[in-house]
Amino acid sequence: MWEIKKTDGLPFYQAIVEHILGLIKNGELLPGEKLPAERKLADMLGVNRSTVVHALEELEAMGWLLRKQGSGSFVAEGKWGITSTARTDWRRYLEQNAFSKTEPFIEQMKQLLTKENNEVLDLYTGELPLELIPAFDLPSLTWKQFLEEEQQDEFGYQGLRTAVSRMIKQQYGFLVPEESLLITSGAQQALFLILQVLLTSGDSVAIEDPSFLYDLPIFQAAGIRLYGVPMDEDGIELSALEQVIRQHRVKMVMVNPSFQNPTGKVMSLKRRQALVELCQSYQIPILEDDVFGQISEVSGSQIPPLKKLDPENVLYIGSLSKILGSTTKIGWLSAPPSVNRQIAEARKIMDFSLSIFPQLLAAIALNDPAFDNRLSELKKELKKRENNVYRIMKEQPHWQVERPQGGFYLWATFKRGKLSQKEWQFFLKEGLLVAPSFLFGESRESIRINFSRVSEAQLPDFQRKIATVTEKIVANRTANI
Repeated sequence: MWEIKKTDGLPFYQAIVEHILGLIKNGELLPGEKLPAERKLADMLGVNRSTVVHALEELEAMGWLLRKQGSGSFVAEGKWGITSTARTDWRRYLEQNAFSKTEPFIEQMKQLLTKENNEVLDLYTGELPLELIPAFDLPSLTWKQFLEEEQQDEFGYQGLRTAVSRMIKQQYGFLVPEESLLITSGAQQALFLILQVLLTSGDSVAIEDPSFLYDLPIFQAAGIRLYGVPMDEDGIELSALEQVIRQHRVKMVMVNPSFQNPTGKVMSLKRRQALVELCQSYQIPILEDDVFGQISEVSGSQIPPLKKLDPENVLYIGSLSKILGSTTKIGWLSAPPSVNRQIAEARKIMDFSLSIFPQLLAAIALNDPAFDNRLSELKKELKKRENNVYRIMKEQPHWQVERPQGGFYLWATFKRGKLSQKEWQFFLKEGLLVAPSFLFGESRESIRINFSRVSEAQLPDFQRKIATVTEKIVANRTANI
């Protein structure tokens, strides 16, 4: 009765749960019958007592067992007031929730951030610090004027679409027609809608390795298979990409060619042109993420968006959240009008309503005569902070670091190879919060630093913390030789 075979991929406590359920349903264990004691059952099954306890607790939560302290576990009986109907095992359902799976290291960082601790330096959060977000004056609007502005079509607020189209023309020198622009509640909503409308569960998507897309749960939730393609100094490697396309029947290529997250790399013009030609030859669309486009040290003519090189084959995502803060939640998707119509219809069916308020705020900011000056001031401050953090990291002999040309991320690689779980803990103990490379792919030797969050006053603190962490890592390596 108590022989259980282990099943690949199934935790043993769940195997115990399934076995006991089978015995009850087959009548081998009767209502009111007592199960063997926990220790005895653990010995019979050859497992730890904690595994047995876990299984019995699951069965109790489901309503199949009654557990009495000091007496043992009994099969539930059908009596008045006590239902023998098994309850839904919600825990098992929730275990499949891709959105609930959080890396323990990130949980530890979040716990540190919730505490009022002045010793913690947060260079992990992917946003500008509050003091750098440009401020714009809001014009006075009567309630009637505000309601009148709420008249928008399914593609979003017309005034904002006009402003975005003008900004792209000014920056990159090409026209993105207003009718091809769909305003979204941030860049991630645009990505989510693309997954829902243009891809189906089981489809394959090629991304850069490393990439911030690797960490997004929306792919796993949608059943999309991600395949990482390595990068070199010019961007995604095309020979490796073509091999992935052939092997896995890739349906879409997703790239972040300008100030790539997390590495900060910029894809060269030659590589951009070759990427477009490769995807054209396989008739595969490209999704281009350009959320850092406005925070560039490089001329738009030097690094034209892929959308400019191939307007029909590229889905172009932009955002203002990196400038105006994540609470603004304004992004856009430029796609062929037929595609945008389908996506807009899907959003309506899913009832993802788009509030007029953040759209109006974004339009006010883009139309403000001071916008260009404020953006220029922001870029100057970012360049200053980038130089300071880069200099400190360059002085660290154990780290390899490349200077970014825009955005606000700096990518540093430990020269002596992968960091162990113990070594990653040194960052937490020192209160230096960075994004570890295992969030973005399989590598474990690099860190992403948000240099925008290091003010001049915090530089000595950052320098001391990174030096201390590095010393501990090196000492740990020496001790293990």
